[in-house]
Amino acid sequence: MSNRYCFALDLKDEPALIDEYIKYHSPDGIWPEVLDSIKVAGIEKLDIYLIGNRLFMIMDVNKGFSFIAKAAADLQNEKVVAWEELMWNFQQRLPWAQGNEKWLLMENIFTYDAVCTAPK
Repeated sequence: MSNRYCFALDLKDEPALIDEYIKYHSPDGIWPEVLDSIKVAGIEKLDIYLIGNRLFMIMDVNKGFSFIAKAAADLQNEKVVAWEELMWNFQQRLPWAQGNEKWLLMENIFTYDAVCTAPK
């Protein structure tokens, strides 16, 4: 069983920049080193959704995943550091972000699971 985490972040509200950001996240646009860092960290599935200029990221991670270990490994990987610096050209912090916060962890306030809650 995996854990799920959901995050939000805004892009700069400029259509050309949003289009370019989308291209970087296409199968041919994302750097292989970034994908490798995701896999090695224990992230089993990662989806990013876009509406307007708001992004939502959903991560399913294995039991070995650690936010601290992922952050430390990323800082040691110059390609991941370069990727994150490049992405800041497109991204902007949410208004309530503090310090260096980028993607903000969202609070789950409702869950419905038909498999688990269906009457017998």
